[in-house]
Amino acid sequence: MAAVIETTGTGATPEAPSPRRVALAEGPAGRRFAFDGHGHIALDTFLAEVRGVAAGLPPAAFAINLCEDRYRFLVAFCAAAVRGQVNLLPPSRTPAVIEDVRRQYPDSYCIADVRLSPAPPQLHALPERLPRQPGPALEVDAAALAMIGFTSGSTGTPKPNPKTWDSLRTSTAQNTAALRHLWPEATVLPIVATVPPQHMYGMELSVLMPLLASAAVHGGRPFFPEDVARALGHATAPALLVTTPVHLRALVESGIALPPLAGIVTATAPLPQALAAAAEQTFGCEVREMFGSTETCVIAHRRTARDDLWQCFPGVQLQPQPDGTLVVAPHLPAPVALADLVELRGDGRFQLCGRQSDLLEIAGKRASLGDLSRRLLAVPGVIDGVMLQLDACDITGVRRIAALAVAPGLDAAAILDALRQSVDPIFLPRRLRIVDALPRNDTGKLPREALLRLLG
Repeated sequence: MAAVIETTGTGATPEAPSPRRVALAEGPAGRRFAFDGHGHIALDTFLAEVRGVAAGLPPAAFAINLCEDRYRFLVAFCAAAVRGQVNLLPPSRTPAVIEDVRRQYPDSYCIADVRLSPAPPQLHALPERLPRQPGPALEVDAAALAMIGFTSGSTGTPKPNPKTWDSLRTSTAQNTAALRHLWPEATVLPIVATVPPQHMYGMELSVLMPLLASAAVHGGRPFFPEDVARALGHATAPALLVTTPVHLRALVESGIALPPLAGIVTATAPLPQALAAAAEQTFGCEVREMFGSTETCVIAHRRTARDDLWQCFPGVQLQPQPDGTLVVAPHLPAPVALADLVELRGDGRFQLCGRQSDLLEIAGKRASLGDLSRRLLAVPGVIDGVMLQLDACDITGVRRIAALAVAPGLDAAAILDALRQSVDPIFLPRRLRIVDALPRNDTGKLPREALLRLLG
């Protein structure tokens, strides 16, 4: 006779709650999900390829997703989820970074869509033609881990940040609501992104929005202005361009004509107000700057061409701390501490004041590296540049300032003369080197170690 488990009364043993299942992707089966130069892919075709790829994945707890093609990344990302595997998203594809992630998560394998040299151990290569398999609607456990993203390492060792499907669905709803006014109701928004899907910003806007909102994503990752224009031309309606300040500057300065846009979204680095205004005038659309981090996802936004202040998403609360800011948000299971300093202005708005690590104090005077870098970029003829504080102290015990600049036709003396008009002499860089290019990573960030190597 089968045992009966009591669920009521004193001493009862409660049954374990059933996991709450949610759809892997939202929307009708025939909705446009992805597109490229060959046409559109419907949601049901995408899900059939997810089932087909999932059936061939090796058994493991974690999948290190190294796919470069955005559509194939999405297929691999969802196929791993269907198999109950957690996606690991390293900040780069360099062998050292991949090996470090494998050491942290030994029960893992790599999945890729391009040849990697050297090839990492336990590599699962996606076939050129993705297999398709029919089946029922795909669901995931809302409380299950979907992915672990890693910080970029620009300020230290990359740190893991786990995200559940529930938290990702909530943050995606916030992002969608903040941008919803950019495209007509009852239509599918085309998205073209220049940022990698492994980056949290790229994940939120070019992976999760197509999965969970009324959006379709371009399968590639255009880089040069001509590539971006071509990808935007593949869309059948004005698209949302998801990019970075570095790419946006290149687009504005290229003089290239782009198809009509629904809007432009940018993140990963501060967006100069002049650049935002130039982009709006050049491309005839709104430019939205998003504020967030790998730890928090996007939590605020602003129209930089018009607004200095940031607007928090509904439900997001910021609590200033002496060395940063505590973030409380509906999609975060616990408050998260950020190194960014903010000044609250009411109505969910705030002024971003930089980071404690960026604040300088020399001879009783104060400045910030962010502001100094903006002044360097404002020098006519400087295409790109950055200020940083050196680790070593001079004979007076002061850590001096150095700078790198991309400025064809200028020399260091000319740049310093221009900086003297707006920078206190004590904060002028003692070392200023002209270089061909700054060592920006895939999202436009500048790893400190790479900058120090350039300075020599």
